Amino acid sequence: MKLVQKVQKYLPLAYGQYFNLLSYVSPGTAAQRAFRLFCTPRKGKVLRHQYDYLTGAKDEVLRIQGIPVQTYRWKGSKKTVLLIHGWESNTFRWRNLIGSLQKHEYNIVAFDAPAHGFSGGTTFNVLLYSECIQQMILNHRPEFVVAHSVGGMAALYHQHLFPKNPLKKIVAIGAPADLSELMSRYRKILGYNARVHEALNAYFIRRFQFGIDDFSTGLFVETNAVSGLLIHDELDTISPVSASEKVHAKWHNSRFIKTHGLGHSLHQEEVNTYIVDFLNS
Repeated sequence: MKLVQKVQKYLPLAYGQYFNLLSYVSPGTAAQRAFRLFCTPRKGKVLRHQYDYLTGAKDEVLRIQGIPVQTYRWKGSKKTVLLIHGWESNTFRWRNLIGSLQKHEYNIVAFDAPAHGFSGGTTFNVLLYSECIQQMILNHRPEFVVAHSVGGMAALYHQHLFPKNPLKKIVAIGAPADLSELMSRYRKILGYNARVHEALNAYFIRRFQFGIDDFSTGLFVETNAVSGLLIHDELDTISPVSASEKVHAKWHNSRFIKTHGLGHSLHQEEVNTYIVDFLNS
């Protein structure tokens, strides 16, 4: 156990030092490899206790940028809800909420992000996730979206890109707001230097046409006409509650619920009640 803990502690620092050294030889290559590591989940594939539940609800497999994306469906007679999970997770995380939604006869659809659950691929990022969301919306025409963590960030970015979609309500749970905060945390974990950071920023601009400081859901929601519910725990150690506070201040048609002591996952019955009540209103 001690050996595993030491590896988990020092391996990220080893990566950071590698990127630091590589940045002196080829900043572009250092940035590319640092970005790929940033986008590579360590977990989130289907575990044994999740297998039967997910297998029983499997629907079609989509192809997004050549990646097989597994979708799910729990049929209901009422409006359609699209569920979007977060980083290093999969659709199983919604099992409690799915039960609550089924009691109200909602039609429920979901999918595993690339490199998660039963989906293929090895890397994941918000832009790729947004493409998956758009395809699910085109296929199923949901009126409601419920998204957790990075899934919430992707949902709000997606709505910014496609404001004429049929969505009426978006629920974002424990969602980060700024790419700069995510990259700052990543930099702290790996300990890479300013040269790598600058190369990463240039890489984002070159590949995605925006810099690290430009990607913020607080900016994206300023023109968002969809009704929103933001739920965030004030003791969240993964994504600070200030992220949802910032988004709520900019999203004029949003409500904000701050919980205490429920953590980042926010899959408790209390949270599910908030969500269902909002969708029913």
